Amino acid sequence: MGDTLVYWGYNLAWKIIRWIPESKAYRLTDRFSDFIYARNGKGVNRLRSNYQRVCPELDSAQLEFLVNAGIRSSMRYWCDTFRFPSWSKERLLSTTVCENENFLRDPIAEKRGCIVALPHAGNWDHAGAYFCATGIPLTTVAEHLKPEKLFRKFLEYRTAIGMEVLDLDSRSIAVLSQRLRAGKLVALVADRDLSKSGIPVDFFGKGAQMPAGPALLAIQTGADLITAFVKYEDVGIRIIFEEAIAVPESGSVPEKAAAMTQIMADRFAKHLAVHTVDWHMMQRIWLDPNESKTNA
Repeated sequence: MGDTLVYWGYNLAWKIIRWIPESKAYRLTDRFSDFIYARNGKGVNRLRSNYQRVCPELDSAQLEFLVNAGIRSSMRYWCDTFRFPSWSKERLLSTTVCENENFLRDPIAEKRGCIVALPHAGNWDHAGAYFCATGIPLTTVAEHLKPEKLFRKFLEYRTAIGMEVLDLDSRSIAVLSQRLRAGKLVALVADRDLSKSGIPVDFFGKGAQMPAGPALLAIQTGADLITAFVKYEDVGIRIIFEEAIAVPESGSVPEKAAAMTQIMADRFAKHLAVHTVDWHMMQRIWLDPNESKTNA
């Protein structure tokens, strides 16, 4: 019953937000965001905890202002998602600004393959749709949501954008490797480990774990591993790319992957410290020393 309600809730929101006038849709989304913030549920508390780790210098009033704004940013992502099917290609292109775009386009043009790793910030679907619309389709992976109908709906949505979306399982790495060896683009949201094989990193001075996939794929295939950060602008998004992370010349494969993943984490941290409000992380990143991942 619970899964059914979740599905119909999303489905109803998808229809309402898409068809009402745009200005009204975003105002309604802001009001709903404020309602979620006022309820102070588990997700809001987790966002507050994560923001406090990123911005320990904030007093309580400043932190609450940031959390409220963060919820609004997160709900803006959903409003965009629900309205995205009605956007024209011209609007998609005109609302996307890129910095250092050549770090992605060059390895694709040269058939080396490219892995872009990014955190849950801004609207990563918008960023992916931009590259699909400009002639660079991408492959990504997605956590299998429940209920199944909801997962399938999001799968259809991203497929319509032009993405190839793989279910997050043991077979996905093999398919990603094939795409990279063919010179394609793979995009991976990589600020939270969803497996038991994450790589320990120092993240804002505390221990966390991030996925091993991006670094291992780069080591195994020779594809460039670059990082990106997506932030919201007043209108649209800005994508900030950074150059390829070099594979270390010495060390075992796990040692090389660890060094590369730490660079990835450092780059994420650099941008998150400045654009914290657009980090939509309402799940646990850091574990207490005496707490296992299964309790996260």
